[in-house]
Amino acid sequence: MDFLDFLEFGITDIIDIVLVAVLLYYIYKLVRGTVAINIFIGIVIVWGFWKLTQLLDMKMISSMVGGFMQVGLIALIIVFQQEIRKFLLMIGSTNFANKRNFMKRLKFLKQEGVSLELNVEAVLAACERMGQSRTGAILVLKRNNSLDFVKSSGDSMNVEVNQPIIESIFYKNSPLHDGAAIIENNHIVATRVILPVSKERSIPLRFGLRHRAAVGITERTDALALVVSEETGQISYIKNGEFMLYNDLTELSNQIREDLI
Repeated sequence: MDFLDFLEFGITDIIDIVLVAVLLYYIYKLVRGTVAINIFIGIVIVWGFWKLTQLLDMKMISSMVGGFMQVGLIALIIVFQQEIRKFLLMIGSTNFANKRNFMKRLKFLKQEGVSLELNVEAVLAACERMGQSRTGAILVLKRNNSLDFVKSSGDSMNVEVNQPIIESIFYKNSPLHDGAAIIENNHIVATRVILPVSKERSIPLRFGLRHRAAVGITERTDALALVVSEETGQISYIKNGEFMLYNDLTELSNQIREDLI
């Protein structure tokens, strides 16, 4: 029966399914934890319904849904402009000539990633101590996207992450305290880094330039940011340009580990 022809799989069909799965996986990773995830799920449902109507040869409803999908493409580009930018940055920053780096991008194919080597406990312990002493700080945790465009604005460094080092960098009399520190894997690779400041008007007025800078870098890349407020000592966790809520440092630690996977 022609209706059952879709059950006959060839090698190209398997490759097609794998590529679609990889694409959907990366899109999901980009929008996970943001309000865009609900829009993404809705699009997947509508697309699945469209393909089902085509499969069942329901021409009228299929043409209506198909027209909606085509006309809505421009709207989707506007809605997902930040996510599309991050996706293109992620692809552009991948060195396909280096097999090892390429496999790092396909993190779902491996058990452990380099990002998991980050000493999260040391980072949060330093943030907690700096919060108690009202020492302002901003830490940027690299994930997939390259941060070379901001690292060049600061001072290069290659020091393994530990609590005393982080506290000494942001000590008020330290020449390195002004600006952000970039962490890649488990090393601090740059200090005094100037970050792009977000122009988002929805950010509460109680947050200053330090928080706006953290929002700015996470809007433009998939990096994570930790900010210690100099006024309140509160630790803010920012991802995808949004402030992520948590109850305690244990929950925050688990959240960071999950986001670095």
